[in-house]
Amino acid sequence: MTTPPPTLAMVDDTAGVLADDGEELLTDAELARAGAYRREVDRADYVAAHVLVRRCASALLDVPAADVVLRQRCAGCGATDHGRPYVEGRPEVHVSLSHTRGAVAAAAGWAPVGVDVEAIGRRLDDGLMAKVLSDGELEAVRAAVDPKTAFIRQWVRKEALIKVGAASLGRLRDTDLSGLPAHVPAGTPEWGRFDPWHVLDWLDPAHRFGFAAVSTHETRLVAPRPTPTRRPQT
Repeated sequence: MTTPPPTLAMVDDTAGVLADDGEELLTDAELARAGAYRREVDRADYVAAHVLVRRCASALLDVPAADVVLRQRCAGCGATDHGRPYVEGRPEVHVSLSHTRGAVAAAAGWAPVGVDVEAIGRRLDDGLMAKVLSDGELEAVRAAVDPKTAFIRQWVRKEALIKVGAASLGRLRDTDLSGLPAHVPAGTPEWGRFDPWHVLDWLDPAHRFGFAAVSTHETRLVAPRPTPTRRPQT
């Protein structure tokens, strides 16, 4: 049996992404959404995430990142100002992106994919944990050497599953990921399974944020690389 090609995932600091490319890659619609952010740091995270997902798609398709035009469409209402992102003219390509304060993540592949990245600095909230973690997950998080990181580990996994329709925000306790490790070594990709999903976990070396990607294909974490830029047609 032929092994399907892997999904590609990238994660990076916002500043690192924007050091090579920036708003010149975004469409007018994306620029308008970026401009709606009140704080410059939030705007930068948004722009960087939309740059990084182009790099993922460009690596998958072997085309310049500037040739990747990103659009959105809501599956529920059909609106194009929100909803799941997609690559214009390439319906067979699946993409996902995420951003948190100072960090961004993205993925592209030939199968459904979801990614999430979150900062670890938030204070643990027992009420929130009880709402989103199963009993087994809650026990593992509380017993972990670093409960904050263990909680973020499960949170990003579940957010990634939401993006592919494998979990719902209102019933996260029903998605039991206690079979996946609560601890992931910093700076080292870790792979697991939540059938039929391949789960890729990563924790940045400084323990500032956690990342997860899920796909029905195996996912490979690749280094972000700058590519030639050109303003897309809008």
